Amino acid sequence: MDPICPICLRPIPPDVPQSLHHLVPKLKGGKGGPTVMAHHICHKEIHARFTETELARQFNTPDAIRADPRMEAFLRWIAKRPLGFLSRVPGGHRKR
Repeated sequence: MDPICPICLRPIPPDVPQSLHHLVPKLKGGKGGPTVMAHHICHKEIHARFTETELARQFNTPDAIRADPRMEAFLRWIAKRPLGFLSRVPGGHRKR
């Protein structure tokens, strides 16, 4: 059974790009802290939408990330894509 992405709640097959997400960013004290495995595209979206400070203070659980209105459109959109879908995330990384 494939692991489930905690962001989009879809399976992560072994041949699909995946990333380890630190729930508290390493630069904000999260080095060695809890991590989750997510689709690479979901991980990129998290870092495009939230600052490192926001991730450390407010969005340090998958539930909090999914519940934020900034993620709603992405989650609806990605649900319609194949599991291995990759796309550039507009805007790049947010400031740390």
